[in-house]
Amino acid sequence: MSEGLSLLHVAAAVIYNADGDILIARRPEHKHQGGLWEFPGGKVEADETATHALSRELEEELGIIPLHAESLIQVTHHYPDKSVLLDVFQVSQFRGEATGCEGQPIQWVSPASLADFQFPEANQPIIDAVLNSLR
Repeated sequence: MSEGLSLLHVAAAVIYNADGDILIARRPEHKHQGGLWEFPGGKVEADETATHALSRELEEELGIIPLHAESLIQVTHHYPDKSVLLDVFQVSQFRGEATGCEGQPIQWVSPASLADFQFPEANQPIIDAVLNSLR
């Protein structure tokens, strides 16, 4: 880890709809890695588990409540200015209709088209895990 940088713990979701498409969201321009696409989620607070953070973040960001989430992959990535630990879950069932509650663009995409979007470097192992799970 880069000296002096703490590890930011993030819970993220690969959310599937009934057609097998995956929900991605565009990061706000003013945030770290702004303008890139990501798998929805957010920071795990000190007093919560990754699964609790995932549920909270998906409800805040997308207005959905995950009903079934299972662990997909854990990724540690070091950017020059920040280090992240991503706890990534596959969400195959949820209640509600996903909308960008914070004004962020969202899009349902086929797994094969993930390569057509620009993601932060830390997301590449997630994309690889998604594609490998489909083989």
